[in-house]
Amino acid sequence: MKQIISKTREFTLKLGELTGRQINQKASIALRGELGAGKTTFIQGLAKGLGVPEQYYVTSPTFNIINTYPAVRFTLCHLDLYRLESVEELETTGFEDLIDEKSCILAVEWPDLLNEISFEFDLEVEFRFDRHYNRVIYMKPGAFFKKICENLPATQKKI
Repeated sequence: MKQIISKTREFTLKLGELTGRQINQKASIALRGELGAGKTTFIQGLAKGLGVPEQYYVTSPTFNIINTYPAVRFTLCHLDLYRLESVEELETTGFEDLIDEKSCILAVEWPDLLNEISFEFDLEVEFRFDRHYNRVIYMKPGAFFKKICENLPATQKKI
């Protein structure tokens, strides 16, 4: 597990961007953390790194559940499962179609509901605050993301 300290929104954006630039295959990313911890900010950077055109404003799909954004080689599928209460509700969103999509980068905020269907993520990212209100970002990579996470800076001084 890699630990990264982010003191600014800009650094969290940059981490997402650096991660997105290195993705070269279909992938799924879980993002955990309390409200305001940086999940959507990271995804905004991820979108930039994947090549989502700047004309798209990446926001949390709290009420839509799923937002999709075309990128250079992939489609970024951003899910926010905060409002869903059951797997049955998930089935009505089109989630099954997304996981079958070959060119989908799946980024899921509030992913715990997916534990019920034993969904496995390629990367799990958890956002916490330290006592100084810095974001402490924990990245738990699967095989594909292991090298990507190794290449990410642990602090802002290394960018």
